[in-house]
Amino acid sequence: MSASGISFRAVSHTYRPKRGAPLLALDGVSLEVREREFVAILGPSGCGKSTLLYLLGGFLPIEAREILVAGRPVAGPGRDRGVVFQSFALYPWKTVRQNVLYGLEKQRRPRPERERRAQELIELVHLNGFEDSYPSQLSGGMKQRVAIARTLATDPEILLMDEPFGALDAQTRALMHEELLAIMRRTPKTVLFVTHDVREAVALADRVAVMSARPGRIKEIVDIRTPGAGRDALPESAVAALVERLWQLVRGEAMLAQSGRP
Repeated sequence: MSASGISFRAVSHTYRPKRGAPLLALDGVSLEVREREFVAILGPSGCGKSTLLYLLGGFLPIEAREILVAGRPVAGPGRDRGVVFQSFALYPWKTVRQNVLYGLEKQRRPRPERERRAQELIELVHLNGFEDSYPSQLSGGMKQRVAIARTLATDPEILLMDEPFGALDAQTRALMHEELLAIMRRTPKTVLFVTHDVREAVALADRVAVMSARPGRIKEIVDIRTPGAGRDALPESAVAALVERLWQLVRGEAMLAQSGRP
């Protein structure tokens, strides 16, 4: 397996609350993600999309079977995997520069290297001039740019993105799509991107894995484009056909989820 290849092997996960019955969230999920491939995870609410991401990130214990990164089992969080959350998760008492520097400081890199790397990333996400601003002074899109820069600072091989643009308005979300793709062209990564937005999945991903209603399984994997190919290569008619195909897959599972049937 390549340096940043990911393999989910019949992974299951059950939530066991202190009160109430256990809840099977994932049931035998198998998925292969190639190095530098952008894979979107799409499915109805509650299907286990984020659970899958948190298992890969090492934030939840793997109860059944295994997840491999570069051929090695995931046993906890690691520097090879960086996470971008929907809620930005910035430190409100730190400036833009200080937020971006945080991971570099934890790695105890020399100060000149930390400062240089942080400034490079601030420029990469087009936040020049906002280095000394606090999160409360930034728009939602700007906060998410800081979160992406902070994650990229430690140069992880894999990016895990949990509905990172879900809280943004449509115009800002479209701009963030362009920003993310531009960043990926400059610093290619393996990306697993959780979303509930069909158009977002088609705009960004090389492949889309559609999950079933809970308990989550991989229902179908849809090829969008050849990994690394230009994102402008798809004609509008092809985009419309892919959006409709994915929507029908998700719609069927969403209806099952609402009905309560397995």
